[in-house]
Formats: sequence, structure tokens, C-alpha cells
Amino acid sequence: MIDSFDVSSSKKTELIDITRQVKGIIQKTKVQSGLCIIYVPHTTAAVTINENADPHVALDIITGLDQLVPSHDRYLHGEGNSPAHIKASLIGFSETVLVESGDLVLGTWQGIYFCEFDGPRRRIVHVRVSPHPGSS
Repeated sequence: MIDSFDVSSSKKTELIDITRQVKGIIQKTKVQSGLCIIYVPHTTAAVTINENADPHVALDIITGLDQLVPSHDRYLHGEGNSPAHIKASLIGFSETVLVESGDLVLGTWQGIYFCEFDGPRRRIVHVRVSPHPGSS
């Protein structure tokens, strides 16, 4: 079963920590061991896992992506948001995380981030928690 939640961004480019929402879905499913798939069904947004202890890391990721994909170049897409499409493709639209003892298996400093590249907008995130065969 797929569960979903909304994310609202307030800036054009923003990384929003969604770890708490994903953990809440896992707790609701009562799955103890399995996989958690986080999927973003948008072409100008993405999802990634990275450090969530220091907020400067998210800002550095945004700065690095802006250097890789300049906001103004010879883009042909008529909507003017080609950089957002490129950044979303570079980061990716899904993450898969192990679930053990009813919780995400993340490193000490890791969190799950929704990546907005064409905001501000209201977006949706889909989550599927699948139990390991033979477990609950």
C-alpha cells in the first residue's frame, strides 16, 4: 500500500528534511523488517539522503548544484525551468532505505530530503513500506 504526504516549499530551491514524516509512515504500517521506498512524482523536484545535523550541508548542496547547472544558459524549454529539470534528474526521484526493528536504517548523520528546484510549490511524496518476506 502506498502512503503519501504533502510538502510545501517556500523558496525556488530548497531542501526540506522529511525524515520524520517517512518514519511516521513506517510506524503506522508496523513493518519491522523490510524496505521503504520514497518516490517524488514531479519532474522539477527530487529526493536524496544526506547529512541532516548541520543545515549548512543542504545549503552547500544547493550552491554546488547551482554551479553545475547555471540558472541562465542556452536552454530551449519554453517554461524557463530547465535548470530545475536537470537538477531533479541529477539527484533522482526515489530512494530506497532498509527498515529494521520498525525504523529506518540510516547513518548517524543521515536524513531524507525533499529537494525543491522550481518552487515555491505544494508537492506530494509517495512512500511504500514493504515487509521482508517472512516478517511482519
